[in-house]
Amino acid sequence: MSRETMRRETNRTLAQRDKALVWHPFTQEQTAAPRLPVSHGRGPWLYDTDNRAYLDLVSSWWVNLFGHGCPPIAQSIAAQANRLEHVLFAGCTHEPAVQLCEALSAMLPAQLGKFFFSDNGSTAVEVALKMAHQYWKNAHGQERKLFIGFEGGYHGDTFGAMSVGAHCGYHDQFRSLFFESVAIPFPATWWNDQEIQAREQAALASLEAALIRHAGQVAAMIMEPLVQGAAGMRMCRPQFVDKACALARAHDTLVIFDEVMTGFGRTGTRFAFEQTGAVPDFLCVSKGITGGFLPLALTITGEHIYEAFLSEQADRAFSHGHSYTANPLACAAAVAAMALLVTDETSRALQVLPQCHHEGLQRLQLAVPAIVRPRVTGTIAAFDLPPSYPQSAGQLHQRFLEKGLLIRPIGQTVYVLPPYVTSPAQLQAAYQTMGEVLAAQ
Repeated sequence: MSRETMRRETNRTLAQRDKALVWHPFTQEQTAAPRLPVSHGRGPWLYDTDNRAYLDLVSSWWVNLFGHGCPPIAQSIAAQANRLEHVLFAGCTHEPAVQLCEALSAMLPAQLGKFFFSDNGSTAVEVALKMAHQYWKNAHGQERKLFIGFEGGYHGDTFGAMSVGAHCGYHDQFRSLFFESVAIPFPATWWNDQEIQAREQAALASLEAALIRHAGQVAAMIMEPLVQGAAGMRMCRPQFVDKACALARAHDTLVIFDEVMTGFGRTGTRFAFEQTGAVPDFLCVSKGITGGFLPLALTITGEHIYEAFLSEQADRAFSHGHSYTANPLACAAAVAAMALLVTDETSRALQVLPQCHHEGLQRLQLAVPAIVRPRVTGTIAAFDLPPSYPQSAGQLHQRFLEKGLLIRPIGQTVYVLPPYVTSPAQLQAAYQTMGEVLAAQ
């Protein structure tokens, strides 16, 4: 048996072994294509067990900022593993956790200075929801159980996160188990959108009506600022975020920003809210915080929230935690990632990648006139295909893989969200290939 044949057999065997045992996320196992057997990664590239390269244009579910195998992050984890792999975070602390909070404090406004650790984006949101609810009880003796979100908003798969994201289309099987929330229309926009002002005004009117109708009942308003990720990279204007937050504040309602996907440079600034005039009461971050190496999340809030939990009474404390809260290895990865985030090289990437997206989408429109609603926010680009387009999201995913591109469309939406180490030439070539695949249908 030749070496090439042996490699191909390993590929098939790994996929077969997986199929026999593993239940994958967001996958209809009966109809799913064979898994891509990934062996290793370097920079913006992933390699299968046949050593074929794939350009990771989804940042491995939006977590990878600085490329696969990023040496400074890997070295930080290795060094930490030789000192302390984990310790409970109830009653203990350690250097990487404090260093991470110090690094983030230097990036964030003074209003956001208290950091609560958890494990992933869903739990970061869950923490914010629970804190908001308990804040009103502790500080004002009010039982506020209602939350306001936006249609299409996806905040995770735990039950609180699903309840405030009930209208995203991912959680319908569990709807009977949700607590009550209110969904406001989200005014998504795109290039040459002539009707955005009318949609924004309608959404703001709906929000104000809900705040009036439920006065004294709303614990918080939650939104993904600038970009709704799982809804199909739906983008809104910063001024809409400003006005929505102003309305919430005018009606005595807390504000939660879910920046699990948009944080750490994805929208062109370190955090999406920096492009607005609003500072939330709670900021939820995860995904890119460790550069894509390990799970970690933070719910960040301010003294005005924190102080409401201070008391001689134990039941006024925030009773929430996880076994791996503030895991030192993950914190060490995050400390290294935050150091990379503030480098000149990253700043240049956050300027260059949006330019490449604009140029790539313009060329793509010429090659594939059927695409609609092209849009870019920072390092995120997306467009939609018409309902009549003959290939499903799964079929397109496979076609792109055949051409060496890891792209995972969301319904009729094709998006590109690459690691910051992706070069202009690599991204330009990817857009060329995308055009060839889409034009061939």
